[in-house]
Amino acid sequence: MKVQVECYSGYRGDERPVRVRLGEQVLEVTAVEDRWYSPGETYFRVRVEGGDRYVLKHTEAQDVWSVEAAMKIGFSGRCFRQLSAPV
Repeated sequence: MKVQVECYSGYRGDERPVRVRLGEQVLEVTAVEDRWYSPGETYFRVRVEGGDRYVLKHTEAQDVWSVEAAMKIGFSGRCFRQLSAPV
């Protein structure tokens, strides 16, 4: 499934995600709950409309986004489900 992320670009490019496209589905980001950095990559834990949460990874050198984990409403527990294959 193709992943596209639209970002707010303030003082730096791709500052934070505002919209996620998963295939044909467009999800508005309602909150960026966390952000962390790894060499060459930035991760964002976001909440989207409807309450689902995703961990998005931006690989800066290739300008590629991927979904690393997802937590759907109704999922028991507070753990993120690791995705074994790219979404």
